[in-house]
Amino acid sequence: MSARQWLMKSEPDVFSIDDLERVRVSGWDGVRNYQARNFMRAMRAGDEVLFYHSNAAPSGVAGLAVVAREAYPDPTQFDPKGGHYEPRATRAAPVWDQVDVRFEAKLPRLLSLDELRGVPALAGMALFARSRLSVQPVTPAQYRTIVALAGRGR
Repeated sequence: MSARQWLMKSEPDVFSIDDLERVRVSGWDGVRNYQARNFMRAMRAGDEVLFYHSNAAPSGVAGLAVVAREAYPDPTQFDPKGGHYEPRATRAAPVWDQVDVRFEAKLPRLLSLDELRGVPALAGMALFARSRLSVQPVTPAQYRTIVALAGRGR
């Protein structure tokens, strides 16, 4: 089975592409949306990821990563002192999962949301219809288009 492609969002002041480059591999924890969690459960090691800086000025695709470890229970759900605590979760029946992602590359330039919206080949992206969803699939064509755009100047 060939790799699939995803877009994963993180606020750069919380965890940026530079942070991922520094640590190389990181758990993608704290996701508290069932659809995003289910997408992570569908991920397979080797799947390609567009790393998106959200809630930034400007927001946009900043880099590339790869799924390094498939879904497993997100440990932050068990910490009652943490910001991602889930009182319904137990070790025997966790509610939330995470995957590990590995840094691949920073893009030569950030591809802003406004720029992406203006590309006809990207018209059907989930990013535009489900803007708040932090983990979402992208098609192989959309992934290739974004990577190619990043390599070109404006």
